[in-house]
Amino acid sequence: MLYEDVFPGLASLLLASAAPAAPAANYVLAHSVALGAPDRWDYVVFSADTGQVYVAHGDRVTVVDAAAGNIVGEVSGMPGGTHGVAISIATGQGFTDDGEAAQAVAFDLKSLKVTRRIAAADDADGMVLDKATGHVFVVDGDPGTISVIDARSGAPIATIAAGEKVEYIASDDKGSVYAAGEEKGDLLKVDSRSNTVVARWATPGCDKPHGLALDSANGRVFMGCVNATMMVVDIRTGQVVTKLPIGLGSDAVAFDSKRKRVFSSNGRDGTISVYQQVSPDRYRAMAPIATAVSARTMAVDPASGRLFVAAADTDPPAASGGRPRVRPGTLKLLMFDPR
Repeated sequence: MLYEDVFPGLASLLLASAAPAAPAANYVLAHSVALGAPDRWDYVVFSADTGQVYVAHGDRVTVVDAAAGNIVGEVSGMPGGTHGVAISIATGQGFTDDGEAAQAVAFDLKSLKVTRRIAAADDADGMVLDKATGHVFVVDGDPGTISVIDARSGAPIATIAAGEKVEYIASDDKGSVYAAGEEKGDLLKVDSRSNTVVARWATPGCDKPHGLALDSANGRVFMGCVNATMMVVDIRTGQVVTKLPIGLGSDAVAFDSKRKRVFSSNGRDGTISVYQQVSPDRYRAMAPIATAVSARTMAVDPASGRLFVAAADTDPPAASGGRPRVRPGTLKLLMFDPR
């Protein structure tokens, strides 16, 4: 997932669907965990089953204790770069990827040692475990496919043709998997048992969606778009029920199912946009959380409400309109708690 050009002017047209501003979100920085080099990172994944946070961190996955805020260890040996992480507590395994090697990589959850390398496809990226089937779904970005792997045996099962470049992926653990269609700006629904795309829903006004989160109880998907917009989609009808303005550089979306709050981490702004869910179709804007420029990937622990955001210190871009320059060795995992 990369920064993209966005068009913030469009966001001002979308306020009608959001209720008046609510009180401040009121989150406080609880921990800043130094991760250091390498200076590349991608998805941040929290697992309630292990109580750990998994940060795709260049050629490795750095594992952090979600409560104590200390580094537990690393899964190493992916020189082509890690992106997604999926946790299968039933088999005692985690999964990540080596994007350039077109592989999914299984590792032992206790030892963090790599146990198997599994053929996927070029640009292996985001992934999710679907508990309904026990299968891992791996997004293969550039080829526009989704590789399906049996978590227990490690065997490849299917390759799903998405028909476009796709980004983040989420499962309802009831037999459906949802993927952000980056190329066409739509939302895909996949039947996790037949491994087929069963629906493709247009989300007009969404440019290059990246982050995706699911409210299974209410049947809503939250999808972040690079044009400073979040789409809220009813997954029973495929209709966009509201559009919410968010910050620039959105690359991850999270949903706190306990507090009913939706978040977008905005790497260009250095903020997290926050909305309180009033009803499945109504959301109140809350005060954004200040993070840091580059803080673009994120996860949430719904039990505690703690947010986990990866960020590095940056210097201004070398040329006007360019990306900020990461200061070597400054990557950290920021942990924010609700007051």
